[in-house]
Amino acid sequence: MEFIANIQGLTAIAIGIIIGLGALGACLGIAIMGSKFLESAARQPELVPMLQGRMFLLAGLIDAAFIIGLAVALFFGFANPLLSALPK
Repeated sequence: MEFIANIQGLTAIAIGIIIGLGALGACLGIAIMGSKFLESAARQPELVPMLQGRMFLLAGLIDAAFIIGLAVALFFGFANPLLSALPK
């Protein structure tokens, strides 16, 4: 029984790491992309419509990567495949 508790505890730590690092990466990625967009818009204002569309596309892709990580973390939280592999 202690072995199952250890697996659940380590899984909870892994879930926190997955969500935390994913959120940190998404935030940094969008922040850097937004700053580069503002720099390029200040240099060439005539390209703002094209750059804005690409910026929103990339923001969606960055968020999609985080949401996929969140789905994997929730999968491990609710339907942990590591516990089903244990002998009964």
